[in-house]
Amino acid sequence: MTISEVHLSAWLTLCFCPRVGGKVMTRLRAIDSPENILNYNTDQLTALGLSSTQIRYLQCSQHKDVNKCLEWQEKSDTHTILPLSSPIYPKLLSEISAPPPILFIKGDPLTLSEPQVAIVGSRNASLEGLDCAKQFAHSIVQHNYVVTSGLALGVDGYAHHGAIEAKGKTIAVLGSGLDNIYPAKHRSLAHRVIENGALVSEFRPDAPPRADNFPRRNRIISGLSTGVLVVEAAERSGSLITARYANEQGREVFALPGSIQNPTAKGSNGLIKAGAKLVSSPEDIFDEIGALTECAISHQPSLFEQEVITEQLPFPEVFATVGSEATPVDIIAERCQMPVHEIMMQLLELELQGFIAAVPGGYIKKRRG
Repeated sequence: MTISEVHLSAWLTLCFCPRVGGKVMTRLRAIDSPENILNYNTDQLTALGLSSTQIRYLQCSQHKDVNKCLEWQEKSDTHTILPLSSPIYPKLLSEISAPPPILFIKGDPLTLSEPQVAIVGSRNASLEGLDCAKQFAHSIVQHNYVVTSGLALGVDGYAHHGAIEAKGKTIAVLGSGLDNIYPAKHRSLAHRVIENGALVSEFRPDAPPRADNFPRRNRIISGLSTGVLVVEAAERSGSLITARYANEQGREVFALPGSIQNPTAKGSNGLIKAGAKLVSSPEDIFDEIGALTECAISHQPSLFEQEVITEQLPFPEVFATVGSEATPVDIIAERCQMPVHEIMMQLLELELQGFIAAVPGGYIKKRRG
């Protein structure tokens, strides 16, 4: 087994441990790396607050579910398992409050780090709404953005189709494992998405679709994107959940106005009343997110940032791994491929100079006025 496989196996083992959800995983990562935690003895694991059932699982020499995932990755060059520690894990997604610790991907994983606009909406959208989803997706990819959605029937499917027909890239985030495409009607569309972008899921490849998976996946749709466009949404719909996540994550929320007689437009009209930006053309989106994209997603620093890095910032590589949400020390060390004790010294220097701040769970960037 190679070092990368050992590293990945440790992440999968901790993720698949019974009752280790996102919050527990975040707490454990703030204490130590998954590889180190798996070497803890029973007393040390108990001190972490883990139950006897969890400890037995972690101390098991063989994990069939982990091995299945590693075998899945080996089956195809298009299969990727991406832990949060990976240097190619999408930066925007890593900065949300509960980033998925593991992503399963079919397609090009680098697509996830490209500038994106999410398009979501009703499964029972009007013909006008479906046409708008397709037209907006067409225009969005022509402006060099990736269209991200959820592969659902209705607006999602038309958004993916619009992006592909315009020879652009698209990402579909699933509420099931990547080997269980849902809905089944979109299996052929899923293959086209793989060829023109990526399928993504936080669930193991053989996981079936479950109702409670879909609200969870919506935070990934918004977390990957700079802005979220809601085409049509009923008063209670998954699209409104995505919009709420987007608002909490500091993303721009856009909505197309609809007829007050259209029940699938009540939710999107309500978003506009609540402060979402009303859009009537794709240009309304580009005007709003152009500057944001350059600041948040671009891999090249601005002229001002270049000046700070060359003249003031002592450890730019370490600083670049810290975002607006708490980043644990072990994650920073893994991304920089440096020992933890060296990272701690550099973090202390950055903190003393006012570039970052220590908070529960790790470090965050400080706004320097």
